[in-house]
Amino acid sequence: MLLIDAGPLVAIMRESDDRRADCVRVLKSLREPIATVWPVVTEAMYLLGSSWRVQDGLWEQIISGRLVLLPLEPADLERMRELMRKYQDLPMDLADAALVCVAEREKIARIFTIDRRDFERYRPKGIGHFTILP
Repeated sequence: MLLIDAGPLVAIMRESDDRRADCVRVLKSLREPIATVWPVVTEAMYLLGSSWRVQDGLWEQIISGRLVLLPLEPADLERMRELMRKYQDLPMDLADAALVCVAEREKIARIFTIDRRDFERYRPKGIGHFTILP
């Protein structure tokens, strides 16, 4: 399984995005399931807010199961808070904290993000560092 951040979701869904071609190329090369968390979807929907049609395309990815939503459990909340405190110098946002937390819990080391600067600095427990796509 591969985690995906909001940046590639927005780039893939928005035809005018400068990073779209690279993100679509990576997406087409993937064979494993792609997963994310609700805070990432919220961020992507906000960034795609100027077009209901584009937001609806993201909804279709979720409803069809092509984009798997991993749950955030009550036990994850304290860890997310801990992560945001640890990386407050970046600062780490809620979506990134949720991704790192789920990566730790599910032992997922690969992430599809255009936010290399932050994800290269994060050190998930039990993983060490992420393998970042693209």
